[in-house]
Amino acid sequence: MALLDASHADKNIVDRRKMPRNRDMSIVVRSARDRLMQRTKIEHFDRELLFMHTRALIINAATIPLLIAIVTVTSIFAGFGQQMIVWACIGIGLYALLGLMARQIDRSAIRDTQIRQWQLVYLLGHFLTGTGWTYFIFLQCEVCGIGQFSIIKAVVLILAMAITAVFSSALRLAVPVAFTLPVVAYISTVSGSLAEPVQATMVVMLLAGLTFFYLVATRLNHSVVLTLALQAEKDALIAELETANAMSDEGRRRAEEANLAKSRFLASMSHELRTPLNAILGFSEVMAKEVLGPIENGTYREYAGDIHASGEHLLNLINEILDLSRIEAGRHTLSEESLMLTDVANECIRMMSLKARNKDITLIPQFESGMLPMMADERSLRQILLNLMANAVKFTPSNGKIYVKIGWTAGGGQYLSVRDTGPGIAADEIPVVLSAFGQGSIAIKTAEQGTGLGLPIVQALVHVHDGEFHLFSKLREGTEALATFPRSRVVSTSFKGRTTTQPQKAA
Repeated sequence: MALLDASHADKNIVDRRKMPRNRDMSIVVRSARDRLMQRTKIEHFDRELLFMHTRALIINAATIPLLIAIVTVTSIFAGFGQQMIVWACIGIGLYALLGLMARQIDRSAIRDTQIRQWQLVYLLGHFLTGTGWTYFIFLQCEVCGIGQFSIIKAVVLILAMAITAVFSSALRLAVPVAFTLPVVAYISTVSGSLAEPVQATMVVMLLAGLTFFYLVATRLNHSVVLTLALQAEKDALIAELETANAMSDEGRRRAEEANLAKSRFLASMSHELRTPLNAILGFSEVMAKEVLGPIENGTYREYAGDIHASGEHLLNLINEILDLSRIEAGRHTLSEESLMLTDVANECIRMMSLKARNKDITLIPQFESGMLPMMADERSLRQILLNLMANAVKFTPSNGKIYVKIGWTAGGGQYLSVRDTGPGIAADEIPVVLSAFGQGSIAIKTAEQGTGLGLPIVQALVHVHDGEFHLFSKLREGTEALATFPRSRVVSTSFKGRTTTQPQKAA
């Protein structure tokens, strides 16, 4: 059959290989994310909060002592005497004691029964620091000449509240425990001058500041607890995922071992299955052809022919099963050589032409010009094409057409395509016909003989060649089987004495 130049063949044929998004996996991930973000029950994380408070005290141990030192130095330059230095030593000493307590807790192995005890110890430590601020409130300096010293003390106290609320948010009661007594002391010291707007404003600011920073600490504490809850939920989801992955891996490993054992068993049964079947075929053929003498009973002669035909069908079935089993077991070896895909296709077209003519089907080759040789196993390529063409001839009605295309892929590889004008395959049946022993509803309704192994063998042989196989079909429009081979298999050497160069293809 003459070759037709099919330069108009679909150059972007490989663009249809895009895999659909895994919707099931997207749903699972989305539900896990919603479960993580919509968690309503907040558990208690006393151990984690105690550890976070401990680390915050260690990291910020010098913050408030630095504030005390700045206030002390400034006060000394303003004329304060020894009492300010005494307060500084007391205050810094109390915060140093709180820091040492935090280091001791950080180094200790705390049991769950001791958590509440250590929380009370921390609250006691914050209360002691509050006594240092109370002493600061009662400081007076009549000879300094600073008439607004009480206002400065209030500002310093508010600043200390803010710092404590930030780094002690894991222990939200730290602010009221540490600063309620100093605020009360301040109010008592200025009670006689509350009629003054400035003093009244400072008292209101201190009370509002104490309330505000307690709320800030509570809010930060709630955020920390929520973060810990989300982290715990995420850890639980990760643990569930790891467990599911382990179970999946174990199930897959067992399935692969069982499948490999099955494939090895079938591959090793080649000789045992074929030897007696060849004897049946040989003797039935001798009987059907009456080689040893005529058979007087015609019915016996027909039976012998039926035995021979059934034996050939069984042998084809065994050969297909063994071929697929060898491939799955990794025993299929490729005898690679440099060959032209168009030459193999022409040979297969000649082999199938008689069967196609008997059904009034037209075989139409469409080969792109300038094809280069590729490294492949000729027997495997022939089997791929014959299986695809046999399927096309089987299901294409009379006066139908079968197109055999060979050309370049967008990536520089080569493809072969067999497209028919048959009844087509439903979209949900394509995975079925690509599975071993799978048959579509049309094949079942028309009672077409077949094992359901042709397409799986084709798919396996294409994968052995590092290629990809896809099946495209629409009902009442036909089916196209597409096999693509990678660019790495294309060679640009001389073929049969003719040197060629690879043409430039559009991406």
